[in-house]
Amino acid sequence: MRLNSVLLIIISLFLSVSTNAANIVVKHPNVDPQSARDYWPVQLLEMALSYDTVNNYDTSPASEQEVNQERLKSMMKDGSLSVFWIGTSQEVEREFRPVRIPLFKGLLGHRIFIIREGDQARFSRVNSMSDLLQLQAGQGRFWSDTPILESAGIDVVKPVKYINLFHMLDGGRFDYFPRAVHEPWSEVNRDPQLSLTIESDLMLIYPMPLYFFTALDNIELASVIESGLRKSIADGTFDRMFLENPDIRSALEKTDVARRKVFRINNPSLSPDTPLDEKELWFDIESVANL
Repeated sequence: MRLNSVLLIIISLFLSVSTNAANIVVKHPNVDPQSARDYWPVQLLEMALSYDTVNNYDTSPASEQEVNQERLKSMMKDGSLSVFWIGTSQEVEREFRPVRIPLFKGLLGHRIFIIREGDQARFSRVNSMSDLLQLQAGQGRFWSDTPILESAGIDVVKPVKYINLFHMLDGGRFDYFPRAVHEPWSEVNRDPQLSLTIESDLMLIYPMPLYFFTALDNIELASVIESGLRKSIADGTFDRMFLENPDIRSALEKTDVARRKVFRINNPSLSPDTPLDEKELWFDIESVANL
């Protein structure tokens, strides 16, 4: 009887803990689940939340379609979104609470260019930053990268809509579209009717982490996400998932960093709290050759 009583107490305690566990819905931006690259932040979010042993989390998109960054910010402020991800800046970090762990390990700031077919020779003649400044870039008007490029003296054409950039480049409205190394391959293949290709000789690098953000007052969710991400980095899950992501791995293999001329520029909008000294958070682009 005594043993049975003890077992009943243990079971009751377990059921009590389970019953008290909150079921929390986390609303995130809508992305294409068929794109390993675009769905990557959602995978990381679900993985990070799974490390919490106190509450149960259900993730779901907050809308039926993808929206631009300004709309995402509005949705965060009105509570339609629980979390979103964006390239960081001091301005964004004043508006929202950052989880300072780069989701793409800094690859967002390693830029190769989408150009028009037939234009490679123009870019092969670029040997200095001053040469690059003679060419015009395209970038989203509200993107965090745009002021970084402009601060380096790059002339930037700035449409609002992401999809317009490809058609404007194809139509000769500007010369190149800088994309993170994991981005342009699928983008060029997606629109075969456009005469676009990937530039083969150059790379532009600047520190540009992409973070999760919550509302300023949602300290608990930000803490849970950061704790889960750090645990996944410590146990190797983060890096394993990163290198197993087919779009990321394929892009790193195709980039051929060793033969590219690299130009580095500063990011004046970067917060002094950026964890640049935590090497485990960043991908070493020079290690691509060893993949």
